[in-house]
Amino acid sequence: MKELMLGNKAVARGMYEAGVTFISSYPGTPSTEITEEAALYNEIYCEWAPNEKVALEAAHGASLGGVRAACAMKHVGLNVAADPLFTISYQGLNAGLVICVADDPGMHSSQNEQDSRHYAIAAKAPMLEPSDSEECRLFTKLAFELSEKYSTPVFIKLCTRVSHSQSIVNPEMRVDIPKVPYVKDPTKVMMTANSRNAHVRVEERTKALTEYAESAGINRVEMSDTSVGIITSSTCYQYAREVWGDNASYLKIGMINPLPIKLIRDFAAKVDRLIVLEELDPIIETHCRLLGLDPVGKMPAFTQDDNRPYFPICGELSPNIIRKCMGMDVPASKALEDEIPMRPPVMCAGCPHRGIFYILKKKKCMVYGDIGCYTLGAIAPLNAMDLNVCMGASCSGLHGFNKAMGKEGETHSVGVIGDSTFIHSGITGITDIAYNMSNSTIIILDNSITGMTGHQQNPTTGKNLRGEPAGKVDLEALCRSLGYNRISVVDPYDMATFEEVLTTELAAEEPSIIISRRPCVMIKGTVHKPPIEPRIDKCVGCKACMQIGCPAISVKDGKVRIDTTLCIGCNVCSQMCRFGAL
Repeated sequence: MKELMLGNKAVARGMYEAGVTFISSYPGTPSTEITEEAALYNEIYCEWAPNEKVALEAAHGASLGGVRAACAMKHVGLNVAADPLFTISYQGLNAGLVICVADDPGMHSSQNEQDSRHYAIAAKAPMLEPSDSEECRLFTKLAFELSEKYSTPVFIKLCTRVSHSQSIVNPEMRVDIPKVPYVKDPTKVMMTANSRNAHVRVEERTKALTEYAESAGINRVEMSDTSVGIITSSTCYQYAREVWGDNASYLKIGMINPLPIKLIRDFAAKVDRLIVLEELDPIIETHCRLLGLDPVGKMPAFTQDDNRPYFPICGELSPNIIRKCMGMDVPASKALEDEIPMRPPVMCAGCPHRGIFYILKKKKCMVYGDIGCYTLGAIAPLNAMDLNVCMGASCSGLHGFNKAMGKEGETHSVGVIGDSTFIHSGITGITDIAYNMSNSTIIILDNSITGMTGHQQNPTTGKNLRGEPAGKVDLEALCRSLGYNRISVVDPYDMATFEEVLTTELAAEEPSIIISRRPCVMIKGTVHKPPIEPRIDKCVGCKACMQIGCPAISVKDGKVRIDTTLCIGCNVCSQMCRFGAL
Protein backbone atom coordinates (compact mmCIF):
# COMPACT_ATOMS: atom_id res chain seq x y z
CA MET A 1 0.00 0.00 0.00
CA LYS A 2 1.41 3.36 -1.02
CA GLU A 3 2.48 5.78 1.70
CA LEU A 4 3.74 9.34 1.83
CA MET A 5 7.14 9.35 3.55
CA LEU A 6 10.00 11.66 4.39
CA GLY A 7 13.21 10.63 2.67
CA ASN A 8 14.71 9.72 6.06
CA LYS A 9 11.72 7.58 6.95
CA ALA A 10 11.98 5.84 3.57
CA VAL A 11 15.65 5.03 4.24
CA ALA A 12 14.60 3.47 7.55
CA ARG A 13 11.93 1.50 5.72
CA GLY A 14 14.52 0.29 3.23
CA MET A 15 16.69 -0.90 6.12
CA TYR A 16 13.76 -2.75 7.62
CA GLU A 17 12.92 -4.43 4.33
CA ALA A 18 16.57 -5.32 3.75
CA GLY A 19 16.67 -7.33 6.97
CA VAL A 20 18.87 -4.94 8.96
CA THR A 21 19.10 -5.85 12.64
CA PHE A 22 21.65 -3.33 14.02
CA ILE A 23 21.89 0.47 13.72
CA SER A 24 24.21 2.74 15.69
CA SER A 25 24.17 6.49 15.03
CA TYR A 26 24.77 9.91 16.47
CA PRO A 27 21.95 12.44 15.90
CA GLY A 28 22.67 15.24 13.46
CA THR A 29 20.33 17.30 11.31
CA PRO A 30 19.28 16.42 8.63
CA SER A 31 19.98 12.70 9.27
CA THR A 32 18.44 12.18 12.72
CA GLU A 33 15.05 10.77 11.71
CA ILE A 34 16.61 7.79 9.94
CA THR A 35 17.53 6.13 13.22
CA GLU A 36 14.46 7.39 15.08
CA GLU A 37 12.17 5.87 12.44
CA ALA A 38 14.16 2.63 12.32
CA ALA A 39 13.78 2.31 16.10
CA LEU A 40 10.03 1.94 15.62
CA TYR A 41 10.65 -1.52 14.13
CA ASN A 42 11.05 -4.15 16.83
CA GLU A 43 13.20 -6.24 14.51
CA ILE A 44 15.95 -3.60 14.45
CA TYR A 45 18.17 -2.89 17.45
CA CYS A 46 18.91 0.86 17.43
CA GLU A 47 21.17 2.94 19.64
CA TRP A 48 22.61 6.41 20.02
CA ALA A 49 26.38 6.16 20.19
CA PRO A 50 28.56 8.76 21.96
CA ASN A 51 29.85 9.96 18.58
CA GLU A 52 29.98 9.00 14.90
CA LYS A 53 33.34 7.25 15.13
CA VAL A 54 31.95 4.92 17.78
CA ALA A 55 28.75 4.46 15.78
CA LEU A 56 30.60 3.31 12.65
CA GLU A 57 32.92 1.06 14.62
CA ALA A 58 29.95 -0.54 16.40
CA ALA A 59 28.09 -1.03 13.12
CA HIS A 60 31.21 -2.55 11.57
CA GLY A 61 31.49 -4.87 14.57
CA ALA A 62 27.90 -5.98 14.06
CA SER A 63 28.70 -6.63 10.41
CA LEU A 64 31.63 -8.83 11.47
CA GLY A 65 29.20 -10.57 13.80
CA GLY A 66 27.19 -11.61 10.76
CA VAL A 67 24.20 -9.24 10.62
CA ARG A 68 23.33 -6.43 8.28
CA ALA A 69 24.18 -3.16 10.02
CA ALA A 70 24.02 0.57 9.39
CA CYS A 71 24.85 3.94 10.89
CA ALA A 72 23.63 7.45 10.09
CA MET A 73 25.17 10.87 10.53
CA LYS A 74 25.31 14.36 9.06
CA HIS A 75 28.15 15.51 6.84
CA VAL A 76 30.35 16.92 9.61
CA GLY A 77 29.82 13.70 11.55
CA LEU A 78 31.52 11.87 8.72
CA ASN A 79 34.68 13.80 9.60
CA VAL A 80 34.58 12.13 13.01
CA ALA A 81 33.93 8.69 11.48
CA ALA A 82 36.63 9.06 8.83
CA ASP A 83 39.29 7.28 10.88
CA PRO A 84 37.63 3.84 10.88
CA LEU A 85 36.04 4.42 7.46
CA PHE A 86 39.25 4.27 5.44
CA THR A 87 40.50 1.10 7.09
CA ILE A 88 37.10 -0.64 6.99
CA SER A 89 37.10 0.01 3.24
CA TYR A 90 40.40 -1.89 2.99
CA GLN A 91 39.46 -4.61 5.43
CA GLY A 92 36.17 -5.73 3.97
CA LEU A 93 33.07 -7.05 5.70
CA ASN A 94 31.19 -10.13 6.75
CA ALA A 95 27.57 -8.98 6.40
CA GLY A 96 26.41 -5.78 4.71
CA LEU A 97 27.29 -2.35 6.11
CA VAL A 98 25.65 0.88 4.94
CA ILE A 99 26.62 4.40 6.01
CA CYS A 100 23.94 7.06 5.62
CA VAL A 101 25.32 10.59 5.43
CA ALA A 102 23.15 13.67 5.00
CA ASP A 103 24.70 16.85 3.59
CA ASP A 104 23.34 20.31 4.33
CA PRO A 105 23.71 22.60 1.28
CA GLY A 106 22.75 26.09 2.37
CA MET A 107 23.87 25.30 5.94
CA HIS A 108 20.37 25.32 7.42
CA SER A 109 21.71 23.70 10.58
CA SER A 110 25.46 23.28 10.14
CA GLN A 111 28.74 25.10 10.56
CA ASN A 112 30.04 24.29 7.09
CA GLU A 113 28.88 23.16 3.67
CA GLN A 114 31.28 20.31 2.89
CA ASP A 115 30.48 17.80 0.17
CA SER A 116 30.50 14.18 1.40
CA ARG A 117 31.10 12.81 -2.08
CA HIS A 118 34.79 13.55 -1.54
CA TYR A 119 34.87 10.99 1.25
CA ALA A 120 33.45 8.26 -0.96
CA ILE A 121 36.11 9.00 -3.57
CA ALA A 122 38.93 9.16 -1.03
CA ALA A 123 37.83 6.01 0.81
CA LYS A 124 37.17 4.23 -2.50
CA ALA A 125 33.71 3.24 -1.29
CA PRO A 126 30.61 3.19 -3.49
CA MET A 127 28.06 5.94 -2.89
CA LEU A 128 24.41 5.92 -3.97
CA GLU A 129 22.46 9.17 -4.18
CA PRO A 130 18.64 9.01 -4.21
CA SER A 131 16.52 11.90 -5.45
CA ASP A 132 13.17 11.09 -3.79
CA SER A 133 11.70 8.97 -1.02
CA GLU A 134 11.01 5.88 -3.13
CA GLU A 135 14.59 5.90 -4.34
CA CYS A 136 15.67 6.26 -0.71
CA ARG A 137 13.93 2.98 0.05
CA LEU A 138 15.12 1.17 -3.07
CA PHE A 139 18.70 2.46 -3.00
CA THR A 140 19.08 1.47 0.65
CA LYS A 141 18.11 -2.11 -0.15
CA LEU A 142 20.44 -2.13 -3.15
CA ALA A 143 23.24 -0.73 -0.99
CA PHE A 144 23.20 -3.82 1.22
CA GLU A 145 23.31 -6.10 -1.82
CA LEU A 146 26.31 -4.23 -3.22
CA SER A 147 27.98 -4.15 0.18
CA GLU A 148 27.88 -7.93 0.47
CA LYS A 149 28.67 -8.64 -3.18
CA TYR A 150 31.78 -6.42 -3.19
CA SER A 151 32.67 -6.66 0.53
CA THR A 152 32.64 -2.91 1.03
CA PRO A 153 30.83 -0.31 3.09
CA VAL A 154 28.35 1.55 0.88
CA PHE A 155 27.22 5.14 1.34
CA ILE A 156 23.68 6.42 0.99
CA LYS A 157 24.17 10.13 0.44
CA LEU A 158 21.24 12.42 1.20
CA CYS A 159 20.77 16.17 1.43
CA THR A 160 18.35 18.34 3.38
CA ARG A 161 15.77 18.50 0.59
CA VAL A 162 15.73 14.73 0.08
CA SER A 163 15.86 13.88 3.79
CA HIS A 164 13.07 16.27 4.75
CA SER A 165 10.81 16.16 1.70
CA GLN A 166 7.91 13.75 1.29
CA SER A 167 6.97 11.68 -1.72
CA ILE A 168 5.14 8.44 -2.48
CA VAL A 169 6.72 5.16 -1.36
CA ASN A 170 5.64 1.60 -2.15
CA PRO A 171 6.55 -0.42 0.97
CA GLU A 172 7.36 -4.12 0.65
CA MET A 173 7.74 -6.98 3.10
CA ARG A 174 10.83 -7.52 5.22
CA VAL A 175 13.29 -10.19 4.14
CA ASP A 176 15.00 -11.87 7.08
CA ILE A 177 18.65 -12.48 6.25
CA PRO A 178 20.39 -15.48 7.86
CA LYS A 179 23.30 -14.56 10.10
CA VAL A 180 26.66 -15.00 8.38
CA PRO A 181 29.02 -17.19 10.46
CA TYR A 182 32.12 -15.46 11.73
CA VAL A 183 35.35 -17.02 10.46
CA LYS A 184 38.73 -15.95 11.78
CA ASP A 185 40.79 -14.38 8.99
CA PRO A 186 44.33 -13.19 9.82
CA THR A 187 44.45 -11.11 6.62
CA LYS A 188 41.93 -8.71 8.17
CA VAL A 189 44.58 -7.44 10.57
CA MET A 190 45.51 -4.21 8.80
CA MET A 191 49.28 -4.05 9.01
CA THR A 192 52.21 -4.14 6.56
CA ALA A 193 51.68 -6.81 3.89
CA ASN A 194 48.00 -7.29 4.72
CA SER A 195 47.32 -3.59 4.17
CA ARG A 196 49.27 -3.48 0.93
CA ASN A 197 47.41 -6.50 -0.42
CA ALA A 198 44.12 -4.99 0.73
CA HIS A 199 44.81 -1.82 -1.24
CA VAL A 200 45.26 -3.90 -4.40
CA ARG A 201 41.91 -5.60 -3.73
CA VAL A 202 40.25 -2.22 -3.24
CA GLU A 203 41.50 -0.98 -6.61
CA GLU A 204 40.26 -4.15 -8.28
CA ARG A 205 36.92 -3.66 -6.53
CA THR A 206 36.70 -0.11 -7.86
CA LYS A 207 37.23 -1.37 -11.41
CA ALA A 208 34.47 -3.93 -10.94
CA LEU A 209 32.11 -1.32 -9.50
CA THR A 210 32.86 1.04 -12.39
CA GLU A 211 31.85 -1.71 -14.81
CA TYR A 212 28.69 -2.22 -12.75
CA ALA A 213 27.94 1.52 -12.98
CA GLU A 214 28.01 1.36 -16.80
CA SER A 215 24.94 -0.84 -17.06
CA ALA A 216 23.24 -0.65 -13.66
CA GLY A 217 19.70 0.67 -13.77
CA ILE A 218 20.60 3.01 -10.94
CA ASN A 219 22.22 5.23 -13.60
CA ARG A 220 19.54 5.80 -16.20
CA VAL A 221 19.29 7.66 -19.49
CA GLU A 222 16.06 9.49 -20.38
CA MET A 223 16.25 10.58 -24.02
CA SER A 224 13.95 13.29 -25.32
CA ASP A 225 14.99 16.58 -26.97
CA THR A 226 18.68 16.15 -27.84
CA SER A 227 19.46 19.86 -28.14
CA VAL A 228 20.27 19.81 -24.40
CA GLY A 229 21.67 16.92 -22.38
CA ILE A 230 21.78 17.18 -18.61
CA ILE A 231 23.88 14.97 -16.34
CA THR A 232 22.59 15.30 -12.80
CA SER A 233 21.79 13.54 -9.54
CA SER A 234 19.95 13.85 -6.24
CA THR A 235 17.47 16.70 -5.84
CA CYS A 236 19.02 18.52 -8.82
CA TYR A 237 17.36 15.93 -11.04
CA GLN A 238 13.97 17.11 -9.77
CA TYR A 239 14.94 20.73 -10.39
CA ALA A 240 16.14 19.94 -13.91
CA ARG A 241 12.89 18.17 -14.79
CA GLU A 242 10.96 21.18 -13.52
CA VAL A 243 13.03 23.66 -15.54
CA TRP A 244 13.45 21.78 -18.84
CA GLY A 245 10.76 19.09 -18.78
CA ASP A 246 10.80 17.19 -22.06
CA ASN A 247 12.89 19.89 -23.73
CA ALA A 248 16.07 18.08 -22.72
CA SER A 249 17.53 14.60 -22.32
CA TYR A 250 18.85 13.37 -18.99
CA LEU A 251 21.49 11.09 -17.57
CA LYS A 252 20.39 10.64 -13.98
CA ILE A 253 23.28 9.42 -11.84
CA GLY A 254 22.21 7.20 -8.96
CA MET A 255 25.70 5.86 -8.15
CA ILE A 256 27.86 8.91 -7.58
CA ASN A 257 30.99 6.85 -6.90
CA PRO A 258 32.44 5.29 -8.89
CA LEU A 259 31.07 7.17 -11.87
CA PRO A 260 30.61 5.44 -15.24
CA ILE A 261 32.84 6.30 -18.17
CA LYS A 262 31.36 4.85 -21.35
CA LEU A 263 27.79 5.69 -20.31
CA ILE A 264 28.69 9.37 -19.90
CA ARG A 265 30.64 9.54 -23.16
CA ASP A 266 27.83 7.84 -25.11
CA PHE A 267 25.24 10.20 -23.63
CA ALA A 268 27.35 13.26 -24.39
CA ALA A 269 27.74 12.14 -28.01
CA LYS A 270 23.96 12.12 -28.46
CA VAL A 271 23.28 15.71 -27.37
CA ASP A 272 24.18 19.09 -28.83
CA ARG A 273 24.87 20.87 -25.53
CA LEU A 274 26.02 19.19 -22.33
CA ILE A 275 25.12 20.55 -18.89
CA VAL A 276 26.17 19.13 -15.51
CA LEU A 277 23.82 20.09 -12.72
CA GLU A 278 24.93 19.34 -9.14
CA GLU A 279 25.05 21.08 -5.77
CA LEU A 280 28.22 22.13 -3.98
CA ASP A 281 31.48 20.89 -5.53
CA PRO A 282 31.90 19.97 -9.23
CA ILE A 283 32.38 16.24 -8.68
CA ILE A 284 30.49 15.00 -11.75
CA GLU A 285 31.77 17.91 -13.82
CA THR A 286 35.40 17.18 -12.95
CA HIS A 287 34.88 13.54 -13.96
CA CYS A 288 33.41 14.67 -17.29
CA ARG A 289 36.38 16.97 -17.92
CA LEU A 290 38.78 14.11 -17.22
CA LEU A 291 36.92 12.26 -19.98
CA GLY A 292 37.66 15.11 -22.40
CA LEU A 293 34.20 16.69 -22.25
CA ASP A 294 33.50 20.40 -21.77
CA PRO A 295 30.07 20.74 -20.12
CA VAL A 296 28.38 23.82 -18.77
CA GLY A 297 28.78 23.52 -15.03
CA LYS A 298 30.53 25.35 -12.20
CA MET A 299 33.91 26.01 -13.81
CA PRO A 300 33.88 29.08 -16.07
CA ALA A 301 37.69 29.13 -16.05
CA PHE A 302 37.74 26.12 -18.34
CA THR A 303 36.23 28.06 -21.22
CA GLN A 304 37.43 31.05 -23.26
CA ASP A 305 33.84 32.36 -23.47
CA ASP A 306 33.43 34.85 -20.60
CA ASN A 307 29.68 34.99 -21.26
CA ARG A 308 29.16 31.28 -20.83
CA PRO A 309 26.70 30.51 -18.00
CA TYR A 310 27.76 28.63 -14.91
CA PHE A 311 26.21 27.56 -11.61
CA PRO A 312 27.22 28.72 -8.12
CA ILE A 313 29.48 26.50 -6.04
CA CYS A 314 28.00 27.79 -2.75
CA GLY A 315 24.57 27.08 -1.35
CA GLU A 316 21.55 25.17 -2.57
CA LEU A 317 20.24 25.30 -6.11
CA SER A 318 16.58 25.78 -7.00
CA PRO A 319 14.62 25.86 -10.26
CA ASN A 320 14.66 29.67 -10.26
CA ILE A 321 18.40 29.87 -9.56
CA ILE A 322 19.00 27.45 -12.43
CA ARG A 323 16.80 29.51 -14.76
CA LYS A 324 18.65 32.72 -13.87
CA CYS A 325 22.07 31.09 -14.32
CA MET A 326 21.05 29.81 -17.74
CA GLY A 327 19.62 33.18 -18.80
CA MET A 328 16.09 31.78 -18.95
CA ASP A 329 12.99 33.74 -18.03
CA VAL A 330 11.39 32.95 -14.71
CA PRO A 331 7.63 32.40 -15.24
CA ALA A 332 5.53 34.92 -13.34
CA SER A 333 3.73 32.10 -11.56
CA LYS A 334 7.05 30.82 -10.19
CA ALA A 335 8.68 34.15 -9.36
CA LEU A 336 9.27 35.08 -5.75
CA GLU A 337 9.70 38.83 -5.65
CA ASP A 338 8.49 39.66 -2.16
CA GLU A 339 11.23 40.03 0.39
CA ILE A 340 10.85 37.47 3.14
CA PRO A 341 11.67 38.94 6.55
CA MET A 342 14.61 37.37 8.33
CA ARG A 343 13.75 35.12 11.25
CA PRO A 344 17.02 34.47 13.06
CA PRO A 345 16.87 31.59 15.55
CA VAL A 346 16.80 32.45 19.24
CA MET A 347 17.08 30.49 22.45
CA CYS A 348 13.69 29.46 23.80
CA ALA A 349 11.96 31.47 26.51
CA GLY A 350 13.33 30.22 29.81
CA CYS A 351 16.35 28.52 28.20
CA PRO A 352 18.78 27.73 31.04
CA HIS A 353 21.73 28.88 28.91
CA ARG A 354 20.53 32.49 28.62
CA GLY A 355 21.63 33.72 32.04
CA ILE A 356 25.01 31.99 31.68
CA PHE A 357 25.79 33.90 28.50
CA TYR A 358 24.57 37.17 29.98
CA ILE A 359 27.07 36.85 32.84
CA LEU A 360 29.86 35.81 30.46
CA LYS A 361 29.19 38.94 28.42
CA LYS A 362 29.06 41.05 31.59
CA LYS A 363 32.46 39.66 32.67
CA LYS A 364 33.88 40.38 29.19
CA CYS A 365 35.04 36.77 28.84
CA MET A 366 36.53 35.33 25.69
CA VAL A 367 34.07 32.48 25.09
CA TYR A 368 35.28 29.51 23.03
CA GLY A 369 32.00 28.02 21.87
CA ASP A 370 30.95 24.61 20.68
CA ILE A 371 28.23 22.97 18.60
CA GLY A 372 24.71 22.96 20.02
CA CYS A 373 21.66 25.13 20.54
CA TYR A 374 23.79 27.16 22.94
CA THR A 375 25.69 28.42 19.88
CA LEU A 376 22.82 30.92 19.77
CA GLY A 377 24.64 32.69 22.61
CA ALA A 378 26.56 34.39 19.78
CA ILE A 379 23.43 36.22 18.59
CA ALA A 380 22.35 39.71 19.69
CA PRO A 381 21.67 40.98 22.25
CA LEU A 382 23.88 38.49 24.12
CA ASN A 383 26.76 38.48 21.61
CA ALA A 384 28.64 36.37 24.13
CA MET A 385 30.34 33.70 22.02
CA ASP A 386 33.61 34.46 20.25
CA LEU A 387 33.89 31.44 17.94
CA ASN A 388 33.10 27.80 17.43
CA VAL A 389 34.81 25.14 15.32
CA CYS A 390 33.52 21.62 15.82
CA MET A 391 32.21 19.34 18.52
CA GLY A 392 34.60 19.27 21.46
CA ALA A 393 36.86 22.03 20.16
CA SER A 394 35.84 24.39 22.96
CA CYS A 395 37.85 22.31 25.45
CA SER A 396 41.03 21.55 23.52
CA GLY A 397 40.92 24.90 21.71
CA LEU A 398 40.66 26.83 24.96
CA HIS A 399 43.66 24.88 26.30
CA GLY A 400 45.79 25.99 23.34
CA PHE A 401 44.50 29.56 23.61
CA ASN A 402 45.45 29.77 27.27
CA LYS A 403 48.87 28.19 26.73
CA ALA A 404 49.50 30.96 24.21
CA MET A 405 47.96 33.80 26.22
CA GLY A 406 49.15 32.82 29.68
CA LYS A 407 47.52 34.47 32.69
CA GLU A 408 45.88 37.11 30.49
CA GLY A 409 43.84 34.37 28.82
CA GLU A 410 43.34 32.09 31.80
CA THR A 411 41.64 34.77 33.89
CA HIS A 412 39.32 36.01 31.13
CA SER A 413 38.40 32.99 28.98
CA VAL A 414 36.08 30.00 29.22
CA GLY A 415 34.99 27.09 27.07
CA VAL A 416 31.30 26.20 26.89
CA ILE A 417 30.03 22.79 25.84
CA GLY A 418 26.76 20.87 26.11
CA ASP A 419 26.36 17.58 27.93
CA SER A 420 25.90 15.48 24.78
CA THR A 421 28.72 17.27 22.96
CA PHE A 422 30.94 16.82 26.00
CA ILE A 423 30.44 13.05 25.80
CA HIS A 424 30.84 13.18 22.01
CA SER A 425 34.33 14.69 22.02
CA GLY A 426 34.83 17.03 24.96
CA ILE A 427 36.27 14.40 27.30
CA THR A 428 39.57 14.19 25.45
CA GLY A 429 39.82 17.98 25.46
CA ILE A 430 39.42 18.33 29.22
CA THR A 431 41.87 15.45 29.62
CA ASP A 432 44.37 17.53 27.66
CA ILE A 433 43.73 20.49 29.99
CA ALA A 434 44.25 18.43 33.14
CA TYR A 435 47.24 16.52 31.80
CA ASN A 436 49.10 19.50 30.36
CA MET A 437 47.95 21.92 33.04
CA SER A 438 46.51 25.10 31.64
CA ASN A 439 44.40 27.00 34.16
CA SER A 440 41.36 26.69 31.91
CA THR A 441 37.72 26.92 32.96
CA ILE A 442 35.20 24.74 31.14
CA ILE A 443 31.45 25.25 31.56
CA ILE A 444 29.40 22.13 30.83
CA LEU A 445 25.87 23.21 29.95
CA ASP A 446 23.98 20.16 31.20
CA ASN A 447 20.37 20.46 30.04
CA SER A 448 19.67 16.71 30.36
CA ILE A 449 19.10 16.10 26.66
CA THR A 450 20.59 16.45 23.17
CA GLY A 451 18.69 19.62 22.42
CA MET A 452 19.78 20.89 19.02
CA THR A 453 18.67 17.85 17.02
CA GLY A 454 15.27 17.37 18.65
CA HIS A 455 15.67 15.92 22.15
CA GLN A 456 17.52 12.67 21.72
CA GLN A 457 18.86 10.80 24.73
CA ASN A 458 22.60 10.59 25.40
CA PRO A 459 24.89 8.80 27.87
CA THR A 460 24.31 11.48 30.55
CA THR A 461 20.50 11.16 30.63
CA GLY A 462 20.12 7.63 31.99
CA LYS A 463 17.87 6.56 29.11
CA ASN A 464 18.54 4.85 25.78
CA LEU A 465 17.14 5.66 22.34
CA ARG A 466 13.78 4.06 23.16
CA GLY A 467 13.55 5.90 26.49
CA GLU A 468 14.35 2.81 28.53
CA PRO A 469 16.62 2.95 31.63
CA ALA A 470 20.29 2.87 30.64
CA GLY A 471 23.75 3.49 32.03
CA LYS A 472 24.27 7.10 33.08
CA VAL A 473 27.57 9.00 33.08
CA ASP A 474 28.27 10.86 36.31
CA LEU A 475 29.85 14.08 35.01
CA GLU A 476 31.28 15.13 38.35
CA ALA A 477 32.88 11.74 39.00
CA LEU A 478 34.21 11.58 35.45
CA CYS A 479 35.84 15.01 35.67
CA ARG A 480 37.28 14.17 39.08
CA SER A 481 38.78 10.94 37.73
CA LEU A 482 40.51 12.94 34.98
CA GLY A 483 42.35 15.04 37.55
CA TYR A 484 40.06 17.98 38.32
CA ASN A 485 39.95 19.11 41.94
CA ARG A 486 37.73 22.12 41.28
CA ILE A 487 34.25 21.04 40.16
CA SER A 488 31.24 23.28 40.81
CA VAL A 489 27.57 22.61 40.06
CA VAL A 490 25.35 25.67 39.62
CA ASP A 491 21.73 26.45 38.80
CA PRO A 492 21.86 28.70 35.73
CA TYR A 493 18.70 30.50 36.87
CA ASP A 494 20.66 31.78 39.90
CA MET A 495 22.78 34.34 38.09
CA ALA A 496 24.35 35.89 41.19
CA THR A 497 25.69 32.53 42.38
CA PHE A 498 26.95 31.64 38.93
CA GLU A 499 28.77 34.97 38.64
CA GLU A 500 30.38 34.39 42.02
CA VAL A 501 31.50 30.86 41.08
CA LEU A 502 32.77 32.02 37.69
CA THR A 503 34.81 34.82 39.26
CA THR A 504 36.37 32.37 41.72
CA GLU A 505 37.24 29.76 39.09
CA LEU A 506 38.74 32.24 36.65
CA ALA A 507 41.08 33.37 39.41
CA ALA A 508 42.00 29.81 40.43
CA GLU A 509 45.53 28.57 39.78
CA GLU A 510 44.43 25.20 38.42
CA PRO A 511 41.96 23.79 35.86
CA SER A 512 38.30 23.89 36.81
CA ILE A 513 34.92 22.63 35.67
CA ILE A 514 31.60 24.44 36.17
CA ILE A 515 28.52 22.30 35.49
CA SER A 516 25.44 24.41 34.74
CA ARG A 517 22.61 21.97 35.43
CA ARG A 518 18.96 22.51 34.61
CA PRO A 519 16.76 20.55 32.16
CA CYS A 520 15.84 22.01 28.79
CA VAL A 521 12.50 23.80 29.14
CA MET A 522 11.15 21.91 26.12
CA ILE A 523 11.59 18.44 27.61
CA LYS A 524 8.19 16.81 27.87
CA GLY A 525 7.03 16.66 31.47
CA THR A 526 9.23 19.52 32.72
CA VAL A 527 7.30 21.45 35.38
CA HIS A 528 7.27 25.21 34.87
CA LYS A 529 6.40 28.02 37.24
CA PRO A 530 3.54 30.44 36.49
CA PRO A 531 4.44 33.20 34.03
CA ILE A 532 5.85 36.46 35.34
CA GLU A 533 3.25 39.17 35.92
CA PRO A 534 4.83 42.56 35.22
CA ARG A 535 4.02 45.49 37.49
CA ILE A 536 3.60 48.18 34.88
CA ASP A 537 3.38 50.92 37.50
CA LYS A 538 6.98 50.20 38.59
CA CYS A 539 8.46 49.90 35.10
CA VAL A 540 10.61 52.91 34.22
CA GLY A 541 11.27 51.75 30.66
CA CYS A 542 15.00 51.19 31.18
CA LYS A 543 14.87 48.02 29.03
CA ALA A 544 17.45 46.22 31.16
CA CYS A 545 15.29 43.10 30.90
CA MET A 546 15.65 43.20 27.12
CA GLN A 547 19.40 42.58 27.39
CA ILE A 548 18.90 38.83 27.83
CA GLY A 549 17.01 38.48 24.54
CA CYS A 550 14.10 36.43 25.87
CA PRO A 551 11.34 36.14 23.24
CA ALA A 552 8.68 36.33 25.98
CA ILE A 553 9.71 39.91 26.85
CA SER A 554 8.80 42.99 24.84
CA VAL A 555 8.35 46.70 25.43
CA LYS A 556 5.19 48.49 24.35
CA ASP A 557 4.48 52.16 24.95
CA GLY A 558 7.66 52.31 27.03
CA LYS A 559 6.54 49.59 29.42
CA VAL A 560 7.56 45.93 29.74
CA ARG A 561 5.18 43.25 28.49
CA ILE A 562 5.32 39.49 29.09
CA ASP A 563 3.90 36.95 26.64
CA THR A 564 2.27 34.49 29.04
CA THR A 565 2.06 31.84 26.32
CA LEU A 566 5.88 31.72 26.25
CA CYS A 567 7.02 32.66 29.75
CA ILE A 568 7.82 29.71 32.03
CA GLY A 569 8.59 31.74 35.13
CA CYS A 570 12.36 31.23 35.22
CA ASN A 571 12.79 34.63 36.94
CA VAL A 572 16.01 35.46 35.10
CA CYS A 573 14.44 38.73 33.96
CA SER A 574 13.39 39.51 37.53
CA GLN A 575 17.05 39.46 38.51
CA MET A 576 17.73 42.06 35.82
CA CYS A 577 15.14 44.56 37.04
CA ARG A 578 16.27 47.03 39.72
CA PHE A 579 12.82 48.51 40.17
CA GLY A 580 10.71 45.47 41.05
CA ALA A 581 8.66 45.59 37.85
CA LEU A 582 9.13 41.87 37.19
